[in-house]
Amino acid sequence: MGLRYFLWFLLFCMLLGGQVKGVLGLGVNWGTRLTHPVPPKIVVRLLKDNGFNKVKLFEADPGALQALGRSGIEVMLGIPNEFLAPLASSVRVAEDWVDKNVSNYISKYGTNISYVAVGNEPFLKTYKDKFLQTTFPALKNVQAALIKAGLGRQVKVTVPLNADVYQTDTDLPSGGDFRSDIHSLMISIVKFLSDSGSALAINIYPFLSLYADPHFPKDYAFFNGNSTPIVDGSISYTNVFDANYDTLIAALEKNGFPSMPVIIGEVGWPTDGDINANIEYAKRFNQGLFDRIIRGQGTPKRRTPPDIYLFGLIDEDAKSIDPGNFERHWGIFYYDGTIKYALNLGNGRGLVAAKGVKYLAREWCVMSPEANLLDPNLTNSVNYACTYADCTSLGYGTSCGTLDARGNASYAFNMYYQTLDQRKDACKFNNLSTITKLDPSQGTCRFEIMIDLGKHELPPSRSSSLAVGSNQNSLFLALLGLITLVIYV
Repeated sequence: MGLRYFLWFLLFCMLLGGQVKGVLGLGVNWGTRLTHPVPPKIVVRLLKDNGFNKVKLFEADPGALQALGRSGIEVMLGIPNEFLAPLASSVRVAEDWVDKNVSNYISKYGTNISYVAVGNEPFLKTYKDKFLQTTFPALKNVQAALIKAGLGRQVKVTVPLNADVYQTDTDLPSGGDFRSDIHSLMISIVKFLSDSGSALAINIYPFLSLYADPHFPKDYAFFNGNSTPIVDGSISYTNVFDANYDTLIAALEKNGFPSMPVIIGEVGWPTDGDINANIEYAKRFNQGLFDRIIRGQGTPKRRTPPDIYLFGLIDEDAKSIDPGNFERHWGIFYYDGTIKYALNLGNGRGLVAAKGVKYLAREWCVMSPEANLLDPNLTNSVNYACTYADCTSLGYGTSCGTLDARGNASYAFNMYYQTLDQRKDACKFNNLSTITKLDPSQGTCRFEIMIDLGKHELPPSRSSSLAVGSNQNSLFLALLGLITLVIYV
């Protein structure tokens, strides 16, 4: 009888485990640059419902770190690049940061912080060596601070780097080596990470290969493409991800680190803001990525897949668009946690949308039917709206790219209106706009209704200090309200 009960208990545990178990080795990036963020507790439930057992944060967001407490989800906690200089200047600064942002959340909330990511792609060529002198000293100081806090074994350090830190002079993965201008620095960092028992984090973006070069073979960007393979000795590479990753492995082997663990810190595909950023391509790429992980498929040089952090979880309407308008559309979920497209997560499981999100009223600000497209105030009004709200879904090849002039104006007006929480004075564009209860969405173009932040438990406020990261969304919205009153009242 005892054995029977034990077997039933074992079967129950196996079934329960099968229900909640995520895709092995798959994490996700949770960005928090939104004007109307999904409450952190709802996001954590979203992560668990979809089987993500690892998450990467770009900064020490108090709401996210508290909500992740005792969730069982491993956390890679990021440090923004602007903090590298002060962290590099003093071990004491690093100790204060670790105390407030690592030790505090581990001890008080049970947050499972396993990595601290020092900086974010600090050696990008576009930064023009701005962080070249501070990244490694900051890395060492944070590591020393973790050891002093008694967390040296529990929490590791790494530096998420862009794939441009390595290259190949032969156009083949086997010719891989680190960039000549940072070669000695990269060797020092890799040795330090290796000696610390940590891993090297690399961000790989096949989409950016396509974005940067219109002649790039499109099929080569995907895992199931039919482009001509690149032959490197006995290996044939059928996609750019494998070739890029193995270029890094060749660089590590060439410099004496053949067994260095590697983490893919970011990889994914955006859905808007560019002609190649669309639902079809994003689904094709990310499903291919999931399929490989489910199969346990690595690359030709490393057969076991690395830990991978998908980029990203949710769209961020307040993120910088300096690299391109697509930057705000990397999520597999829209800004509110609704599903963009279906993905097979294995064992017949698909994506699960966020639960418990509450919205503003079902109303939109659009161009008035009586308004004239030749009105001299129209252009300035649209430009004004798009200066302070997200209009990256407008333009050639985007989800709203087929709208006519009146539709473009309506979209801009509505995004501004929603960003300002549907304030009545936010729909006053020189008598060009009006409020409607009829959803103006058409085709692939969604006219959003924002989350009602007032109906949710507000997350802990952020400080602009080094200790807890920075966010100016509240100030941004307050200033927008003031500007609106001055200009449109």
